[in-house]
Amino acid sequence: MASTPSLFGAALLAALAAPALAQQPPADPAPLQHAPGDRIERITHEDALTRIDELRVDGQTQSIQVQPKNGAPAYQIQPRGAANTPGETAGRPSGNSGRSSWRLFDF
Repeated sequence: MASTPSLFGAALLAALAAPALAQQPPADPAPLQHAPGDRIERITHEDALTRIDELRVDGQTQSIQVQPKNGAPAYQIQPRGAANTPGETAGRPSGNSGRSSWRLFDF
């Protein structure tokens, strides 16, 4: 009967390790697809406090990158597209500004 606890322990260890092996790393977001005839504009606005880089494809803003010059971390703004619905705050629309995101780790 001495082999029963070790067999049970091995089965338990295998059952607990299986989900960790099955996990996949998150997929990278797909790069922007551009048709050959698309008009691509890269616009830079800069003043004493910030630098703003904007990417437009056929007049539609695709991404905005903001780099503060005061040492604060840079961030991105993902503008809402036609497929995205506006957010609401207390039952009122929150505008069409887009969603801000910060990079937490830089490798």
